[in-house]
Amino acid sequence: QVQLVESGGGLVQAGGSLRLSCAASGYLFSTYDMGWFRQAPGKEREFVAAIMWGGGSTNYADSVRGRFAISRDNAKNTVYLQMNSLKPEDTAVYYCGRGARFSSRNTGYDYWGQGTQVTVSS
Repeated sequence: QVQLVESGGGLVQAGGSLRLSCAASGYLFSTYDMGWFRQAPGKEREFVAAIMWGGGSTNYADSVRGRFAISRDNAKNTVYLQMNSLKPEDTAVYYCGRGARFSSRNTGYDYWGQGTQVTVSS
């Protein structure tokens, strides 16, 4: 069955960096687009970044563009989110999703991981 497992979250000071990983299994990873979303307490899940199956195209939310970078290693069935210059408002649970298509909408994803907490202190 499809499984997505995020890791790499934690507590970091403002201005710091973290790299999240999402290990996929149970399907042919290299043929699916992937995305990262986040959800802060009391807020809806929001789009962060997406990457096409071959890694040739990416898309970012305006709030993270220039600070975050999404990448993938199809040989390792893993997608990454490098987060730099972190701000307190980046605090959230971060989820990776398997894309039914290259999308910035929740509805464009059919499987999700369990999430990893990122907390940025000021």
